[in-house]
This record gives sequence, structure tokens and C-alpha cells, in this order.
Amino acid sequence: MDAPLKDLLAHLNASLLGAETAVHELVAALLAGGHALIEGPPGVGKTTLAKTLATSISGTFKRVQFTPDLLPADLVGYSIYRQDRQGFEFIEGPVFTNLLLADEINRTSPRIQSALLECMNEGQVTVDGVTRPLPGVFQVVATRNNRHRAGTFPLPAPQLDRFLVSIEMSLPDSGIRADILKHHASRLATGGSDGAGEATAAAMSGIDLAQVAAWQRLVRGLPASDAIFRYVIRLCDAIRHHPELDTAISNRGALAIMQAARAMAFLEDHEAVFPEDVKRAFLPAVLHRVEAGESEFDRDGASNRRAALRLLLEELLETVPVE
Repeated sequence: MDAPLKDLLAHLNASLLGAETAVHELVAALLAGGHALIEGPPGVGKTTLAKTLATSISGTFKRVQFTPDLLPADLVGYSIYRQDRQGFEFIEGPVFTNLLLADEINRTSPRIQSALLECMNEGQVTVDGVTRPLPGVFQVVATRNNRHRAGTFPLPAPQLDRFLVSIEMSLPDSGIRADILKHHASRLATGGSDGAGEATAAAMSGIDLAQVAAWQRLVRGLPASDAIFRYVIRLCDAIRHHPELDTAISNRGALAIMQAARAMAFLEDHEAVFPEDVKRAFLPAVLHRVEAGESEFDRDGASNRRAALRLLLEELLETVPVE
């Protein structure tokens, strides 16, 4: 792992105490060129993590607070007639950026959420019959409150399938929470802001987009054996045939496991993708796809079901053999 990547990981971990796993998975998604869904209860740092990553990269960053009155044009842009030019001018929406933070994505309807499908899958936007490409380095980081669902809409399976990984954040242990309070108190005492991550973010110079693109090329080129490909397919087949899982992992989902595994291998300085990398990528790449068939409104114990699904997938991971 080269020095800038180590610095990025260290910077994110210092900005958000107790979130090492979430940091690792979010950086892996960036290296894999995929999108990330960060889930958890309010106040655990979901938005802070995405903002700190954005400010650590010298590209453009835009944030959209998803609300019920949002319109598709508010995301992708719109055409307006200019009298002085006697023609239409396209006004770019916030998706024309390097990192888009879709904050509380489930606060708007599936119709509005679907405006992101083409952006996330094909890296382009089509408005009024004209297709416009998005930047080469483009990542959507969405946050979803998975505890309090009043006033929210379920994310449809096609939308969930566009996310490379889902990242679960929760409250850290009591010792780390005490350190967070101490850290904030010391910054307030010196006249600093109480916004988590802002002070530390300013201490790191942004990583050039060309460097990020170079990392992504290296990740895509990381070799994997035929045995690894077969292992991924056996894992997907095990989900499809499991009696307690009424779902199947699509080809996009299998590709997501491989992309995430390559990124995990790159972060571990592996010269190729190993089974351990697949195992580390499996849960974040699969969990949101397995629960995609369940409505968020079907039961009050949705968080308990998620915990049960995680346990089931962990057991499945232990039972599927590696050649």
C-alpha cells in the first residue's frame, strides 16, 4: 500500500473514532469504482464519514438532502430556454460531480430515487434525449437511517443493486464514546468547531483525482484465479438454494463481490485475489441484496431481521468450501 493511501485511511480513522471497519469498506468501494450505502441509526457519523472522504480528495463534492418534495431535475439537471441566445441551455444537476452525498436517500419516493439509476450504472445522464457523461471518477455515497422509518420510503431492489457495498455503522463501545466526548471538548475549548471531522479534514491535503483513477486501474487489473471465480459463484448459488432466503444474487451482484474482493486485496497488498479477500467482501457486497425483497414497512423488527440475515450469511460463508 502506497503512502497516500495509508494517509487516507489514517486520516479517516482519526476523523471518526471507532469506525475502522466502515472506513475500510468505504475506501474499498472508492478503489473499486463502486457506490456505497451507509446505514445506521442517527448520530453515528454516517454523513461525517462521507463528507470527510470527499474533503480528502481534490475533486468536486456535492450534497443533496433527500426530501419528499425533491424532483428528478433537482438531481440530474434540466434545460431552460435562454431568450438572449434563442435556444435551450442545460443546467447541470448535482450528479455532475466526483462524489455525491445522497443524504437520507430513503426520505424521497422511489420515483425520485430512480433518477440515479442511469448515473450509478452507466456513469451518464440522459435529459431531453441528450446523453451527457459524468466525470471519470464518480461515486455516490448514500446514507439511510435504518432504525426510525416514519416518513421514509423503501429502496427498491434495482436501486439497492446499484450499490457495490452496504456499510453498517453503529454506536462504538463506551470507551471510544468517552474518547469522542473528550476530543470534542478539547476542540471546543480551543475555539474549534464541534462538527465532527472538519478540523482533521483541513489538516490533510486533497489526494489528486489522477491518483484515485490510477488506484482504480490497479484494482481492476488485479488478477484472480479460476478457483476464485468459481468460489464466488458457489457462494451466490448457496444463497439462491438456501431454504431461508427467498432471493438470488444477480450477475451484477456477483460482479460486485469480485470488485469488492479486488479492492480488499489491494488494501492488503496482495498480489492477487485470495479467498480471504472474497470472504471480507462478501457481507458488505451481499447483505443489502439479500434483504432487497423485504419491505421496510413489513415488520417492526426489521433491525432484528437484518441481524439474523447477517448471522445466516456468516454461517453460509463458513460452509461453502474453497477449492
